[in-house]
Amino acid sequence: MDAAQLLADQREIHGVDLSGLSLGDHLTGDGPYVFRECDLTGADLTGASLVEASFERCVLERADFRRADLDGARFSGGGGAGLRFANAELVDATFTDVDLSGARFELALLTDATFTGCRMIGAVLSACRGTGYRFEGSNLALADLTGCSFRGLHLRGVRFDDANLSGCDFTKTVFDDCRMIGARVVETVFTKADLRGADLGEVDDTRLRSLRGAVVSSTQAALILAGRGLTVI
Repeated sequence: MDAAQLLADQREIHGVDLSGLSLGDHLTGDGPYVFRECDLTGADLTGASLVEASFERCVLERADFRRADLDGARFSGGGGAGLRFANAELVDATFTDVDLSGARFELALLTDATFTGCRMIGAVLSACRGTGYRFEGSNLALADLTGCSFRGLHLRGVRFDDANLSGCDFTKTVFDDCRMIGARVVETVFTKADLRGADLGEVDDTRLRSLRGAVVSSTQAALILAGRGLTVI
């Protein structure tokens, strides 16, 4: 059975090799579709209608979801490097324990999308649209988050090491068991942000200026001052 016939006849696809296939035109929007333990390596799902679709433990390396409608979609387990979500609709989408290393989300609509336990090293979320997207227990080291808004969120267990946070808005954001070692914070806003649960790493003068208005612990303040030759007694 070819891909077109398979997707026309079934809504639950289990263990099928769909790698390298062009699938966008065969997804009719009459779903929701469930893809379980499928191989979608390099699959082309550009512009596909995948509202409330489910991807469970699928291999998704280099899969192309650009301009796809993924509102309410659920991704759990699996994943792979080089996923593309540029200009995709991802309202209320959830990603749980997914490898999104190097994934590209430029101009994607991420309103209320949730990322939990995801590996997002080197992911690109600059210029993404929407608000209310949430991250918990996820690794965003080396990610490009330029201009993203985390305003008022409670971030738990998020790693921002060496990430580009330039222009991000962390107003009133609470950091809990987070790390920002080596993160770039040019014109980043931390007004009333609670950084007491964040490992800031070494804070040079440029980073210190960006932290203006944030709340830090006495231990963090002492480390910052010690780096400038001052001792707090």
